[in-house]
Amino acid sequence: MTKDPYLEMHVLTADPLDLIHMLYQRALDLVDEARRGLRSGDVATRGTAIVKAVAILGELEGSLDHAVGGEMSRRLAALYRYMEQRLTVANGMRQDAPLAEVERLLKTLAEAWSGIRPAAMAMPTPAWGGQPGASEMSSADQGWSA
Repeated sequence: MTKDPYLEMHVLTADPLDLIHMLYQRALDLVDEARRGLRSGDVATRGTAIVKAVAILGELEGSLDHAVGGEMSRRLAALYRYMEQRLTVANGMRQDAPLAEVERLLKTLAEAWSGIRPAAMAMPTPAWGGQPGASEMSSADQGWSA
C-alpha cells in the first residue's frame, strides 16, 4: 500500500470519518506543494502534486452515497468537480489564484469535517450505524455518506 508502515496501519484501522479527514489533509498538503512548485518554477513537482490532489478529489466524490446523502452529497460532488477543474486550470495556466481558491475550500471542508466527529461520537448510535471506530465494516455497511 505505502512505504510508511505507520500510515498504512493508520489507514487500515481508521473509521470512515478519519479516512475522509485524512484525504482532506493530504489534498491540502498537495495543493500547498503545488503552490511551492509553482513559485519555484518546479514544473514536475507542481504537476505531480496537482494530479494527486485531483485523484483525491475523485476518491472523495466516489465515496459519496447520493441515496443516503441526498442533496448534501450532490452539492459536495459538484464542489469536488469544481475544485478538480480549478486545479486543472492552475496547472495548465500556471496560476496561483485557482490553487489558493482550492486551498481555501479544502480548509473549510476539513474544518467542517473535524467538527462532525464530536457530534457523531456523542450520538447514542453513531451516524455510520456501527460502534465508534468500527473500521472492519465497509462504508456501505455503515450507511455513512461523505
